Amino acid sequence: MIGQIVSFTAALIFHIRFNKAMRISARDFIPSPRIIGKIYAVVLPAIISQALISVMTYGMNLILHGISENMVTAYGLYYKIQQFLLFAAFGMRDAITPITAFSYGMRDDKRIKDCLKYGQLYTGAIMLTGCVVLEIFAVPFSEIFGLSGETLTLCVSAVRVISAGLVFVGINIAFQGFFQALGSGVASLIISVCRQLLFVFPIAIGFA
Repeated sequence: MIGQIVSFTAALIFHIRFNKAMRISARDFIPSPRIIGKIYAVVLPAIISQALISVMTYGMNLILHGISENMVTAYGLYYKIQQFLLFAAFGMRDAITPITAFSYGMRDDKRIKDCLKYGQLYTGAIMLTGCVVLEIFAVPFSEIFGLSGETLTLCVSAVRVISAGLVFVGINIAFQGFFQALGSGVASLIISVCRQLLFVFPIAIGFA
């Protein structure tokens, strides 16, 4: 809560003092159904995408529980480790989205292309670095949770196998941000469904 209050206060101060391109009056706070509709056309798919994370995790737990409880534990702890990298990718996506949207509103094609290029580059670099770190330190990261025996072996295997795809996950997440910025919320949702449900469960069930 402290972080939310501080960031809100900082944003308000910066807007009032330094944003010379936009002036806001009291009448701008009157709700506009047209604008609200445009907002939800973009954010509703994003809300569903966030919810799909829980659906995927629950589904994977059901599949793995049919094999071994140790697998459920190992997957859950791997997911905790992976989240640190995914949060970095989500943060980069959330930085890309407003800049791209602003450039799209200005009809600045060059800046939109630069957002696409550098957004992919930076996200890919973050995820590649994270992938290398996880591959090297798979055992120490897994041991942090006090694992031993089969559970430790499974968690280390999960880190080393799944981390190999993190670069593609990062680029995928970045594309979701671009589609949201360009008002293509449905396209963003389709990517999310493919990444978290459509191709995950059949493959997981097949390997199980």
